[in-house]
Amino acid sequence: MPRTQRNDNFIDKSFTVMADIILKALPVNKRAKEAFVYYRDGMSAQADGEYAEALDNYYEALKLEDDANDRSYILFNIGLIHASNGEHEKALEYYEQAAELNPTYSSAFNNIAVIYHYQGERAKETGQVEEAEALFDKAAEYWKQAVRLAPNNYLEAQNWLKITGRSEMDVYF
Repeated sequence: MPRTQRNDNFIDKSFTVMADIILKALPVNKRAKEAFVYYRDGMSAQADGEYAEALDNYYEALKLEDDANDRSYILFNIGLIHASNGEHEKALEYYEQAAELNPTYSSAFNNIAVIYHYQGERAKETGQVEEAEALFDKAAEYWKQAVRLAPNNYLEAQNWLKITGRSEMDVYF
């Protein structure tokens, strides 16, 4: 049974109904509509913690979706699932693909930075100081990009950049 037919959550049902109405009204081709249905079902499954089902839906959406911007959102969500499962290298691959397809997607840059920062902290804890610093430098580059794109966001990252001397400007917004 499709996910849209078994949602018990009022908000999910409302979103699904509205999305279906909009989808029917939009002048897009059948393939794009089908991609959106898979993406929507993937988001719903992801929200319910059904990650395997969400991934299945996202991969199907990727097969059908031609628009680079829309593909970036699908790839980003796949990255979120891998990151939440502790698969940081896989998550990085998907976030980087999302950022490449959509160079204004600040969240993709932020999430890449978060993973590099996390890896830097792990390296630091094990005494690998040089590797940690290199990872922190990578995190800084991605955070700077995220902040340039969304200067009112990522305040903790801005603070970290300033405290660690990796900031190139005092104020971003």
